[in-house]
Amino acid sequence: MTCAEAITNYALRSIGIGERLLPRTEFDLCTQFTLIGSGLIWNVYFGVFALLIGFFIANGLALAKASPNPLLRKPAEAFIFVFRGSPLFIQFFLAYQIFVLLPRSGIELFGITVATGWLTKAWAGALIVLILNTAAYSAEIFYGALQSVPKGDLEAADAYGLTGWHRFRRVVWPTMMRLAWPAYTNEAIFLFHATTLVFFSSFPAYAQQGDALYYGSFFADKTFNPFVAYPIVAGYFILLTLLLILLFGVVNRRLNRHLPGAARRIRYRPQLIR
Repeated sequence: MTCAEAITNYALRSIGIGERLLPRTEFDLCTQFTLIGSGLIWNVYFGVFALLIGFFIANGLALAKASPNPLLRKPAEAFIFVFRGSPLFIQFFLAYQIFVLLPRSGIELFGITVATGWLTKAWAGALIVLILNTAAYSAEIFYGALQSVPKGDLEAADAYGLTGWHRFRRVVWPTMMRLAWPAYTNEAIFLFHATTLVFFSSFPAYAQQGDALYYGSFFADKTFNPFVAYPIVAGYFILLTLLLILLFGVVNRRLNRHLPGAARRIRYRPQLIR
């Protein structure tokens, strides 16, 4: 099999397009790069949607935690504590067990039967866990930034007569984002790395359509050489990290465009323990 044929057969295999069977004898570098790159599509899917949905949930949690109302503050604090205090792998395991216990026929709500079988699939169940996990970590970042909004900015907003929603939208939230963005960038990078844990979770891959680590493990088992497939996986994630730093850096410069001089550059600080 030539490299062009391998790309044609396996470039989109992880989403069900192309060759249905995994290679049995062709384990050359081109095939490995192609299949592992195909699996990266799922990692990007998990990361993008978890970040997108988790961002809005995190904003709400941060505001709830800063609220003087205990009915809002206490549940937000409990949610953040639980998801930050437990390992992500355990969260995957517990979520899968909960979803499996749901009735296969669905749950009736207000006379309408809501299907539940899709929750046990990796594309849905694992995504929900990642959304909740990153929402908790991001909420703590946003809460810290919210508490660090300079009093001078708030006094200036009061002087202009801004109150309520207009004060939050024009002064508080932009300043909160500007202060939180470097730390949030590191959270986004860690989240994309954490998508590889889906491979180890209980959520099954449909028709061997797994993520990058799924195919990396496949080639490592078939070739008895983990020093080729796994470095390829790592190389793809290094490129993905560089892309994230670039994109988040553009947003960072946009958030700091009103400040004199060049905006502070974002540096990647990996979290060795989480």
